[in-house]
Order: sequence, then structure tokens, then C-alpha cells
Amino acid sequence: MSEARFPEETRGANMFFQSRFDCQGSPARVVFGPSSRLRVGEELVRLGLERVLVIATPELEGVAGEIAGALGPRAAGLFVGAAMHTPVSVTEARMARLGDADGLVAVGGGSAIGLAKALALRSGLPQIAVPSTFAGSEATPILGETKGGEKTTLTDLRVRPDTIVYDPLLVSSLPPRLVASSAMNAIAHAVEGLYARDRNPVGSLMAAEGIRAFAAAVPRVDADRADLEAWSMAQYGAWLCGTVLGQVGMALHHKLCHVLGGTFDLPHAEVHAVVLPHAIAYNEAAVPELLAPVARIFGAETAADGLHEFARAIGAPTALEAFGFTEADIPRAVDVALARPYWNPRAITREGLSVLLSGALTGERPARAMFNEDTETVK
Repeated sequence: MSEARFPEETRGANMFFQSRFDCQGSPARVVFGPSSRLRVGEELVRLGLERVLVIATPELEGVAGEIAGALGPRAAGLFVGAAMHTPVSVTEARMARLGDADGLVAVGGGSAIGLAKALALRSGLPQIAVPSTFAGSEATPILGETKGGEKTTLTDLRVRPDTIVYDPLLVSSLPPRLVASSAMNAIAHAVEGLYARDRNPVGSLMAAEGIRAFAAAVPRVDADRADLEAWSMAQYGAWLCGTVLGQVGMALHHKLCHVLGGTFDLPHAEVHAVVLPHAIAYNEAAVPELLAPVARIFGAETAADGLHEFARAIGAPTALEAFGFTEADIPRAVDVALARPYWNPRAITREGLSVLLSGALTGERPARAMFNEDTETVK
């Protein structure tokens, strides 16, 4: 039998193939398209809901109020006290005042969606999520809560929204600085999904496609904020990246961001934007082949370089010191991160975390050479 020959363009086409994997699909219903937030009432009827509490942060009171007004008597009330990192104190106070609500509608980013998830966990109420950022929490069964200066996460299908309503017109009002940081936040889910311990081919394909969508869309949005197709493409990327987050476990990057947010009260999306290139530089030494797609998408030599340059190009924050984090805070952050570490493809050391956070503090270009040559891969 003669040797088979294949076209050059097929090489690497099966880069995400795995001979063994488990995969859990996402059961959430997705309603996608411009002005889709006006269809929330249809989703209430479909779910059989009569009285829903509409949840938002103070910044989204206008949009949330518009949605509540359109629902008429089906709106049991409007609560605009959702807070960053989902404090348990806020959840418990709101839980005591749910009244006759038989469902929840979250309008906003991770703060509003997180509060709805926390209430759903305690009450069993169904949820509709109307995201206004690219955070991706709406597509996951994951809840992060903060209590006593520590952020903890849990995975429970009861916190996954029943319906996600994606409206590009809603995210198009994001200011440029939040577009950049929120996009990096979403990309972080996809990048860590590529080397997750429980990764699967479908998740990896979605991760790469989500990153590509952001790489193409964000520069277009920056150039023309009236480009609705670009906003739609970015929100498509957010859905893909969020779905990856809901399918597989995260690693060092997410652990550090939870520490910096929960312990130091640093802003969520901005911290993801700053830390991501440095965390990837740390892990790329151990799994360069799994991160190679990221480098290719951004046209860079390494994934860390590509992420760093993309963050700079779109105006994302690059230094933790801009948010009040100091060199004196690094030892405490390392202690908290090491106390309950997430699984990671490379062994986590105190020295390595200190170097990583030092680079993220000042925003210097990340480089694998900053770390020791110990590239042990955790099986």
C-alpha cells in the first residue's frame, strides 16, 4: 500500500484529539442576538414563572429597570445592591426578603449573576441571566462567594442559569477599559481550559474558537464602537469561553485571581487581565504544546508573549500596583494561595509564585526565564 499524502493545510488539524476523556455538555438555553433582552418576558412564560426578582448593580439600574418595567406585574421587585465577589452578607440579607418571588433575573456582570446564583443555591429558584460583560459566569455551574476575607468556590448544577439572554446592544455600552479587562477575563477561562486536567476535545475547540473571536472582535470594537457585528462576535466569544469554564477545572491563574479578589478586594476582571500573561508564562514551561494554539492565534512566539501584547494593544491593565497591591502584600498572597492550591500542570512553589506576582505587580513583560527550570508536570 502506498504511503498516504495529505495536503499541507491538514497538518495539525487534530491538535485537540484525545484518546480518553469525559465530557459534560451545557444544558442551558441560549437566546442570542441584538435586542434579545426584550425577550426576557417570553422566557418567563416558557419557564412558568409569575413573579421574578430583577437583580443588578447600581451601575446597571437603568437597564435592569427597563427590563423590570417591560415585565410589568411579573416583576416582584428590583434590587440593585449586588456587590463584587458576592459577599455572603449581601446574599443572606437579600435572602430574607425574597417574598413571593418564584424566579430570578440577573442583569449585569459577575456581581449580579453571582448574587442570583447564591440566592438560587439557597432557595432553589430558577434563573435567567442577561450578561452585560464578557465574564462568562452565566454559562457555568460555578459560584464564588466571599466571607471573612476569603473567596471560596463551589460547583453545583443548582446555580447554573436556566436561560442566558445575550444581547450585543447591552455590552456595547461598556466603556473601553471594561471591554479590555472583561475580554481578558473571558480569555483566561479558555486558556486555562486548554491545559485543564479534565480537558476534552470539544472544550478545547470551543476554547480556541473563543480566543479567536476576541482576538478579532476587540480591535474592531476599539476602532468602531458602532460595529454591531464585532460586538456580537465578542459576545459569542464570551459564551464559548464561559462554557469552557463550566466544563473543566481551572488552575493557578484562577486561584491567584480568587486570592487577590477575595483577600485584597481587587477588581475581578482587571486582576484577570493583569495576572494572565504571568500565570501562563509560569505554566507554559511545562505544557508548551497545549498552549501553542494561543501563541498562533496572536501571532507570537509564546502564549505568554501573545497575551501580554494583546492586553497592551487593547488597553487592558497590566500592573497590580495600579489597584493598590504592593510588594509588601506578596508574601500574604502567596501564603493564601498555597494554603488551598488548585491542581496545576506545573508544580507550584513559593519562590515561583513570588516571582510571578512580582512581575504582575509592576507589569513587566513575562518570561519563562524568570522561573526556575523545574518544569515538572503534575499527572
